[in-house]
Amino acid sequence: MDALERYIHDLSSPEEDLLHELDRQTHLRVVQPRMLSGHIQGKLLELFVRMLRPRNILEIGTFTGYSALCMAAGLEEDGVLDTVEVDDELEEFAASFFRRSPHGQKIRQHIGSALDIVPTLGYTFDLVFIDGDKRTYLQTYEMVLPLLRQGGFILADNTLWDGHVVDSAYAKDQQTLGICRFNDATAQDQRIEKVILPMRDGLTLMRKL
Repeated sequence: MDALERYIHDLSSPEEDLLHELDRQTHLRVVQPRMLSGHIQGKLLELFVRMLRPRNILEIGTFTGYSALCMAAGLEEDGVLDTVEVDDELEEFAASFFRRSPHGQKIRQHIGSALDIVPTLGYTFDLVFIDGDKRTYLQTYEMVLPLLRQGGFILADNTLWDGHVVDSAYAKDQQTLGICRFNDATAQDQRIEKVILPMRDGLTLMRKL
């Protein structure tokens, strides 16, 4: 952590003990632990939820559950967060932390392809957090937009992709191409208003018009 990151960390609200443990266990036990949202982005997600006051949240890409727990913390007691993860090997790891959280009862876990599962859930969402397979970001976006209420919000993570989106060395990388297709399409989409926040790995905030 460099000096500026330390400054941001030290002057933000502290990380809860359970989330700190989840972060540590993810780094010890899971491949590619940097996929975890982490303290600062997690607190931002929680505060977004508190500001927007959604009733139904959809998360695509549970990973080990850090972001789900952060958003659930911001939800009202009668709110529901559906989180979908394609990797069944992560299911019990995330579930073990959901069970220990006072907000875990707000979370519904689903294992499988979001493109198959989400259309079967049967209701409209107020907030969607996209953080799954980068190669299918655009397909995922097109699937969830009709399921988002008018005035609802979509957050898409990793939309700067370590700067690879502007680096010609990654012009044939499929994940980079997936992000670029998504960024180009949403930039032209008149159904939404949007802004890319240059925090961490890029976070795009979109509002359905």
